[in-house]
Amino acid sequence: MKLKPSLDKNFQPAIIELTQYSQAVESTKKMTSLSIYIERNNGYNYIYNMNVFIDGYNDLENYRIVERVVKGLLWMVGGYRIIISGSIYIYERLKADYTLSGRRKFDTIFMAKVFEQPFSVEYMEVLPKIKTENKVFEPKLDGCRIGFDAGGSDRKVSAVIDGNVLFSEEIIWHPKQNFDPKYHFQGILDSLQKAASYLPRVDAIGISSAGIYVDNKIMAASLFLVVNDDDFEKTVKTMYIDVVKNFGDVSLVVANDGDVTALAGAIDLNQGNVLGIAMGTSEAGGYVDKNKQLLGWLNELAFVPIDFNQDSIVDEWSQDFGVGCKYFSQDAVIKLAGLANIEIDSDLSLAEKLKFIQHLNEAGNPDANLIFQDIGIYLGYTLAYYHLFYAMKHVLVLGRVVSGKGGNTIIEYANKVLNAEFNYLDIQLTMPDETSRRVGQSIAAASMPEIRKRS
Repeated sequence: MKLKPSLDKNFQPAIIELTQYSQAVESTKKMTSLSIYIERNNGYNYIYNMNVFIDGYNDLENYRIVERVVKGLLWMVGGYRIIISGSIYIYERLKADYTLSGRRKFDTIFMAKVFEQPFSVEYMEVLPKIKTENKVFEPKLDGCRIGFDAGGSDRKVSAVIDGNVLFSEEIIWHPKQNFDPKYHFQGILDSLQKAASYLPRVDAIGISSAGIYVDNKIMAASLFLVVNDDDFEKTVKTMYIDVVKNFGDVSLVVANDGDVTALAGAIDLNQGNVLGIAMGTSEAGGYVDKNKQLLGWLNELAFVPIDFNQDSIVDEWSQDFGVGCKYFSQDAVIKLAGLANIEIDSDLSLAEKLKFIQHLNEAGNPDANLIFQDIGIYLGYTLAYYHLFYAMKHVLVLGRVVSGKGGNTIIEYANKVLNAEFNYLDIQLTMPDETSRRVGQSIAAASMPEIRKRS
């Protein structure tokens, strides 16, 4: 590890820990292959293969590493079924952890809810065949389309004809504070109707929204944070589908906003293999493969372990340590400010605390600058780890944490890590400007659906 954080001195990057572990495994004859199978909706799956120590030799070290990899895969790919092949010990430990009362209770409940299936961990000598999802989103700009982006503080909508944006509007709303899903339904409908008024007809609607979506259904989304579970099941889950019925039999695609951001980047760059990372309240992610297609993965990078230091900061929601939301968010800035002995008024909101640190940094405070250097170092090592699972060549870095001078420092230090230790990866980091993001996002959302042929 050539570059170490100045403030978070105990950072143990996942890529370094995994590399050292792999070298130790391969230096002994007591080695075997392990396969980790993750299955999600409609039988789509993903298999990750690695070498591990044989059962009965370094079992604790085996599990320390493999458990972190499995947790990461679960939140990158998404799934309700884990199958292990190659180690009975690892299988039994995982099976005990992923229960309603085990260490991974949060993950177990969350994934079962998202995929509407009981969560299971199984062992098989021979794994099922690979089945990949093909979400072909070659930009389609023909016809009359609406692109809608549902954010936590505003909703954006665009009317697009043959790739030309005729109308675009942002409206402030407060979805996270409203208990009644009628508020959300009406807000979405109003925006879509406004855009439709600028079109001779509506052929397709593409929706970008924070959260997890399966077959256009809302499985989890912070926009409905205070809606009770009963209303969520009855009204929210199919809300986008139900709203779009007001426009007739039109094509609809709903996708995570991180994926749509990555898709917008792919369109703008005219390149595939694009990973988008947004650093704001939490860490959001999205990915477009070499064919400029989405994979149907969750890409919930906020819960992917990237620091293997077992004494590192714990996420309050998932009750796990070292996960991305505490390293690439406003929480990360506040955490590092504490390590830098920067005093912040406790009465300030999290967003205000971030702005306070950014103001110090803009004014030339050296301790504040160290915060963004450390986040850049986090990012460099983490991108090398993500690259094991995402074949990315371009990384779009977005969000309020990278606003201003601090964003440039983050990119600078991430590049220093990549150039010093992982230059063979050839990863290009960019920060698109806000205007490009907003217009590009609406066009990308609108371009997702395939227009149905009319009889």
